[in-house]
Amino acid sequence: MVENGHEQPPAPAPPPPTTVQQPLGSARGPAYPPAEQLLQLNYCIHSNPSWAQTAILAFQHYIVMLGSIVMVASFLVPRMGGDAGDKARVIQALLFMSGLNTLLQALLGTRLPTVMGPSFAYILAVLSIINDFRDEDFASEHERFLRTMRAIQGSLIISSFINMLLGFSRAWGEFTKFFSPVIIVPYVCLVGLGLFGRGFPQLATCVEIGLPMLVFLVVFQQYMKRLHPAAHPILERFALLFCIGLVWAFAAILTVAGAYNNVGDATKRSCRTDRSYLLSSAPW
Repeated sequence: MVENGHEQPPAPAPPPPTTVQQPLGSARGPAYPPAEQLLQLNYCIHSNPSWAQTAILAFQHYIVMLGSIVMVASFLVPRMGGDAGDKARVIQALLFMSGLNTLLQALLGTRLPTVMGPSFAYILAVLSIINDFRDEDFASEHERFLRTMRAIQGSLIISSFINMLLGFSRAWGEFTKFFSPVIIVPYVCLVGLGLFGRGFPQLATCVEIGLPMLVFLVVFQQYMKRLHPAAHPILERFALLFCIGLVWAFAAILTVAGAYNNVGDATKRSCRTDRSYLLSSAPW
């Protein structure tokens, strides 16, 4: 073999791939810009919003889960014999445990982007415990509330140990192999649709407040974001906060104007902004 002096120069090395800074959540795996995955997404798994948007979105998540917590406490505590102070303490306990469970699962658990709140799957079991204490005689309604709450707490502690045993023994993973979509989908639909039976009657207790909230949310989320390009990203992410602010201001105006002065007590508790007694009866 003879060198002829006409060797081709080596091809230039390809440019290094574009890297994206890893988020603070210690996410694993390759990171790609959102445009390389789905064009209609603003944020993907490895991309974070700014700190300001993160705080506002976190507050919006808090407002959403606060509604379910208040609904559970408002539905169960009066049936247990509790008053406004007992309801306030139950809401405080639920908020604290929801935040603690969310922090643990986000740092040490499955790290799903979800807020851990009270499960509606336990409502029927809790109602059965409440009915067991309904026919017993107590010195006061507060004592009946305390006895019922202790029974509910004990049952939930035992059930949580069963859940942990199934999880750590990996028995639940073996059971899920036999769960097909034909089984899971009807169960999820029944649990989700069961909330409509709790939510819409609550809306009907004060139609002039609940119905505008529902209409505003649909209009803001689906139609008003298309009026101007600058309004689309804002209403796409923060429509719920705008709707809550408008409806709360509307309810405050009706309360101050005396629209509910000559109505029943149930309507006052549902519509007025000063009849829940949660803040005044809370320990802090």
